Amino acid sequence: MEIAALVAAAIAVALMFILVFKTVRIVPQARARNIERFGRYRKTLEPGMNFIIPFVDRLKPLIDLREQVVAFKGQPVITEDNLVVLIDTVLFFQITDPRAADYEIVNYIQAIEQITVTMLRSVIGSMDLEQTLTSRDKINNMLRGVLDEASGKWGIRVTRVEIKAIEPPKSVVDAMEKQMRAEREKRAAILTAEGVRQSKILTAEGEKQSSILRAEGDKQSQILRAEGQAQAIGTVFQAVHRNDADPKVLAYQYLQTLPQLAQAQGSTFWVIPSEVTTALKTLSGAFSGDSASPPAVPQARPGEVTGAAAPALAAADGPPPPGPGANGDLAKAEQAVAEEAARTREEVAQVEQEVAAVQRQVAEAERTTPR
Repeated sequence: MEIAALVAAAIAVALMFILVFKTVRIVPQARARNIERFGRYRKTLEPGMNFIIPFVDRLKPLIDLREQVVAFKGQPVITEDNLVVLIDTVLFFQITDPRAADYEIVNYIQAIEQITVTMLRSVIGSMDLEQTLTSRDKINNMLRGVLDEASGKWGIRVTRVEIKAIEPPKSVVDAMEKQMRAEREKRAAILTAEGVRQSKILTAEGEKQSSILRAEGDKQSQILRAEGQAQAIGTVFQAVHRNDADPKVLAYQYLQTLPQLAQAQGSTFWVIPSEVTTALKTLSGAFSGDSASPPAVPQARPGEVTGAAAPALAAADGPPPPGPGANGDLAKAEQAVAEEAARTREEVAQVEQEVAAVQRQVAEAERTTPR
């Protein structure tokens, strides 16, 4: 009897333990479970401790209420310009109604995938490849709106839809790479041409400024050189007339000029005028202390040249016709002096022409110089 009592007690404890285990159900946080009583929906268990009637209520599998992520494989889609592209999508959704998600649809993941593929083909079919590659945000918003509306009756809220990858055909990818390479080469060529253009412009500006400065320098140099020569000639002329040079000094200078006349090119003979003997007498009288009076130097009137320079200037204006007793060599010498004077006039005229040309260049440079 005692053994039977112990067995009965053990059986009763086991039955109570099984009854408690079947009665109490603990649901984790962010989870939910539907209960069916005699095959009919009874209620949805909330997170925490819940009590049910064992052997009467049947528990359905746990439903996750957290936001879930599902990635769909690439689906072939035809664009408006008849190109087949593969599009991978990522879907973010959350179950808001466990009862509708359990009883309104058999497999909501598969249903969402099929709706996504259908909408992708509808949206991409109205776009060409270029728009498809550059309109991801537009496609995402359109898909999200349609999926959220379709899955609302299933107790599912679509929070976000993202296009993960768009893979055009390999031939199209090669063509796009060539186009991109051509665009970059075009931009590089344009930039190179712009650089060359700017370089040439700056070089031309520099050469222009250099030419202007060089012309200005030549102008100032010639002006200063001419002014110096004019001042030197004026100083000598004023010194000679102010100091009233003695005839002895003039005779000495005349003698010093004779060797220079002999050294001139083409001088096969040289003529000694009659004034040389007078100059020699004056010079010898100066060194010997002779009191003989020097030959009187006639006073020159304004515009008249006297002395040894008179024959040369007279010859420059034009040699007079030789008299009946004129020496032939003297006539040749006077003709040579006249030719030398003519060459001097030509050189002076040439220098004046060069100065005028430089002045024109400077004026042109000043006119073209930007203000």
